[in-house]
Amino acid sequence: MSLDLSQALAQISDMAERLTEGRKEHAERLAHAIQTLGKADPEHLARKAASSRTTWLVAAPTEGLERSYPPPPCPPDYAAIATDGSHIDVDPHGAARCYLINIGSAVLRYGASPEAVLQSQPNLCADEEEMALLDPEGSREERVEGALLGVKRAVEECRALADLCRSPLAIPTIALLDGSLILWGLTGKALPDYVREAFLEKGLVKALDTLKEASKTRPLALASYISRPRSTEVVNLLRLALCPHEPANCDRFCPGPRPSTGSGQRPPKPRECDAVAGVQDRDLFAALLKAGERSATFASRSRIMSYYGEHEVRFFYLRLEDEVARVELPRWAAEDEGLLGLAHALVLDQCRRGRGYPAALAEAHEQAVLTGADREAFWHLVEAALAERGLPAATSAKSQAKRTRWI
Repeated sequence: MSLDLSQALAQISDMAERLTEGRKEHAERLAHAIQTLGKADPEHLARKAASSRTTWLVAAPTEGLERSYPPPPCPPDYAAIATDGSHIDVDPHGAARCYLINIGSAVLRYGASPEAVLQSQPNLCADEEEMALLDPEGSREERVEGALLGVKRAVEECRALADLCRSPLAIPTIALLDGSLILWGLTGKALPDYVREAFLEKGLVKALDTLKEASKTRPLALASYISRPRSTEVVNLLRLALCPHEPANCDRFCPGPRPSTGSGQRPPKPRECDAVAGVQDRDLFAALLKAGERSATFASRSRIMSYYGEHEVRFFYLRLEDEVARVELPRWAAEDEGLLGLAHALVLDQCRRGRGYPAALAEAHEQAVLTGADREAFWHLVEAALAERGLPAATSAKSQAKRTRWI
């Protein structure tokens, strides 16, 4: 056994004890956040958010922060179309340099003519132009693996969803993606412009263009669904409301610990905004919303939004029976009351049918998921195909050792 559970048990008990001790403080901070939200002026906060410099991401309010909306009636006949993906990353110890993206899809039709179409489509990438993105000047390349492969998979999921939505359906339709519409994998490090252009302007944005055009011919709402979100952009708006500085500037007014004359450091000066620190958006809206209700809509202020154009991301929080989910939409869908209401009604109905998670997304995931056995079989097939053609098919000694048990 590789894990000593007897040693881990004591650490688990200590963790549970610390969490118990922190519940009272968290409840006090949540109560303060709710009180602050009730007093907040959204117009003032929007101006302050635009002019401030903070060390945390802040949402932009588009209406009153305390607004809540009951679910619109769900149409008796509607379609839910969803895609999800999984991938096998490049194996540096493998016999061939390649990767595979598997896209699962589900088209579920409800009402007078119920129907379900479930599919999966694997795509093996091994050509040089697929393995790396090249600088137009030919002086640099970025390999498509790791985090960038995750970005490419997200783009392919949206492309597949757009293709499925090309077929005209006369009934209201919800097009669903799992996770965020924001390609966070492009924000964490300094990437050259040609990488963002390939994945955003030539990838995600074009797929979103297709979905917007499809929405003009029938009631089609696009949404991405995030279960148990850890985001704090709305709470960070409340931190701005508590900040006494106009505008806020974290680096200027609230620097980190200062060196002391002793061996340690002086703790940072207490900040007014820390009164709501540790509260997540889902905590806030779990307390404010009733089951089935959604919050006001907010706009993402991530820097990457400059690449999205009319598809800038808006989001709201949806209260379910057992959790609060984050639902993201492009701006054109969020600003259309009909499409926004349709997204609210159909996402909620999908969650009820899927026992807390959208049924169409659950089915698409089942089609997309790659098990450990699938991955092992894939690499065996790669090695066998190479060996059959007289090509080098040996893996590294490290890979061989992991596959073989010595004791």
